[in-house]
Amino acid sequence: MNWDWEKLRENQKKYEQKQGGGPGMPTPPQMEDLLNKFKGFKFSGIFFVALIILAVIIGISTVFTIDRSEVGVIQRFGKYDRLAQPGLNFKLPAGIEKVTKVNVREIETEEFGFKTYNGEGSFRASPESSRQEASLMLTGDLNVAVVPWIVQYRRADPRAYLFNVKDVGSLLRDMSEATMRIIVGDRSINEVISSRAEIASAAQEMLQREMDNAKAGIGIVNIEMKKTNVPEPVQASFNEVNQATQEKEQTIYRAREEYNKAVPLARGEAKRLIKDAEGYAIDRVNRAQGDATKFKAIYDEYVQAKDVTRKRMYLESMLEVLPKLENKYIIDSDQKNVLPFVNMGAKLSGQTLGKGE
Repeated sequence: MNWDWEKLRENQKKYEQKQGGGPGMPTPPQMEDLLNKFKGFKFSGIFFVALIILAVIIGISTVFTIDRSEVGVIQRFGKYDRLAQPGLNFKLPAGIEKVTKVNVREIETEEFGFKTYNGEGSFRASPESSRQEASLMLTGDLNVAVVPWIVQYRRADPRAYLFNVKDVGSLLRDMSEATMRIIVGDRSINEVISSRAEIASAAQEMLQREMDNAKAGIGIVNIEMKKTNVPEPVQASFNEVNQATQEKEQTIYRAREEYNKAVPLARGEAKRLIKDAEGYAIDRVNRAQGDATKFKAIYDEYVQAKDVTRKRMYLESMLEVLPKLENKYIIDSDQKNVLPFVNMGAKLSGQTLGKGE
């Protein structure tokens, strides 16, 4: 096949002249041509509406508010970045940063062993925590007790609450049940029934320690123990045992009361008698010593003056004897017969008869 080279050259020259460029290359569009085309373009209303919608979407995704009881956890490309405090806050548009609001002040409740009706046609507690088996526990003295309780908590650390544990609620229920079984297993059935406040305090301390070890971001506010009892099938027998135990304690108490009354009284009476005897002995000895000293003194005086001492002793004896007599008769020593003077059958009171009466 023979090529017509002259014809090809002519066609190439015509193409270059038509495009206005150099040999072998097309001429690029000029700036003036672009401006002219752009000036001729007309913006439609749909374009402006799209711009407004885009601006609103960007504004909504960058501006947000946090309630005073909440804290915002901001993630950038899925990774934790910072915390947003209550009030108006800003972030990068959606797809770059994401905010999760966590309520850190509201107190949540988990109930174990019973259900609470919330007045809205349903029960507040979850089926896992309110099942009857959760409250059946073995005590330290190998008795079975029904121990219902309530755990109140709040989200103390939002970052730990969102990222450290996959299911914080399930962890809290399992750890609460395990903690309560440990506390109850160390006590007798009577202590479990009567010492509910002590058990609740110990369980709260242990549960908070376990949640801190798990870094779940949960703060235990309170643990409240409900009425503790034994299972219903054995409740009647348990009540009889308790009644017998109470009667035994009452009998022992009454016996101790009588003992405390009788023994100290007998001891006190014995001590009183001993003190009285000792006092009587001391008194008799002192009196004997005083009488001996008195008799000796009188004897010394009697040796020195017998008549005077004899008369003084007689007069002192009369002063001591006469006031004790009811009827006094003074008779002259020379009188031989008292019949003319006194009617011996008459009752005379305080009458004094003298010589010549």
